[in-house]
Amino acid sequence: MTERVLDEQLDQKLLLNYYKKMLELRLFELKVQELYRNARLPGFVHLYVGEEAVAVGVCSNLEPADLVFSTHRGHGHALAKGVPAGVVLAELWGKTTGSSGGRGGSMHMYAPEYGFMGTNGIVGAPIPLATGGALSAKLRKKGQVVVSFFGEGAVNSGSFHEAVNLGSVWNLPVVYVCENNLYATEMAFKRATKNTSVASRAAAYGMTGVEVDGQDVMAVHAAAKAAILRAREDNGPTLIECKTYRYVGHHEGDPGTDYRTRDEVQQWKQNDPVKRARKLLSELGESDSKLAAADLEIEQLIDQAVDFADKGVEPSADSVAEHVF
Repeated sequence: MTERVLDEQLDQKLLLNYYKKMLELRLFELKVQELYRNARLPGFVHLYVGEEAVAVGVCSNLEPADLVFSTHRGHGHALAKGVPAGVVLAELWGKTTGSSGGRGGSMHMYAPEYGFMGTNGIVGAPIPLATGGALSAKLRKKGQVVVSFFGEGAVNSGSFHEAVNLGSVWNLPVVYVCENNLYATEMAFKRATKNTSVASRAAAYGMTGVEVDGQDVMAVHAAAKAAILRAREDNGPTLIECKTYRYVGHHEGDPGTDYRTRDEVQQWKQNDPVKRARKLLSELGESDSKLAAADLEIEQLIDQAVDFADKGVEPSADSVAEHVF
């Protein structure tokens, strides 16, 4: 791997930044898991543990004005797009200091000032929404690129087929990113469809399809860079399939053991994206002290996020009718 990356003239500082961002996503989700299990967070959460390289690899190529439409498993997308960890956690905590004033929670969290157009509890829904956002961007000639994240469980839905068809025929500046973690809740992808190659479906719509190792942040970065450039230069959309895996259950409360084996989970953990990036940094000559300093920096960032969110206040009862049609 070292030779491949060096051949691409990898900026070691860039990789360190990606490592730190992935670590932020990982430690954030583990903290959310801890708080949720201690009954300190309301609502429902779907954690992103194991998939960090996808969000970071894609969003590292985006400009502040570019837009991201997310899924029910969207904390990592929000953080990777630049929403501060404290603001995300405050939203999960139901505090007024959250991105949606504590009213959206995990699956309805918006931060448009960061180009984050919301998590979404409906499978497949971000795909047509992102396509509409891309049409708007094209008509307004703002030079924006739009990214839609979705899981493999969405690709047999009508929303996927209708949206990517329009994205292609209208030559829209949109990148469709499928996070293929093999399971839609408890349904194995291979049981739900005969063609398990999501990337191959792009051909039916006359667009570029790319399959990439979703545990390799640099591979995701490279694929997303090409797709985003293609979109920005008015050369149409791309479908990127990122092969990835969630280590945890579908949601907190699901042990994730009834429909997959422990051996399978452990095999995927051997290809952990965060550890993989840290190992590569060591191979490239990054000192242990600098890596330890990076770890400490992110640990402190998460502690500060918890402090910020914990000190926030809940919406008052007097505001119950606000933002309601």
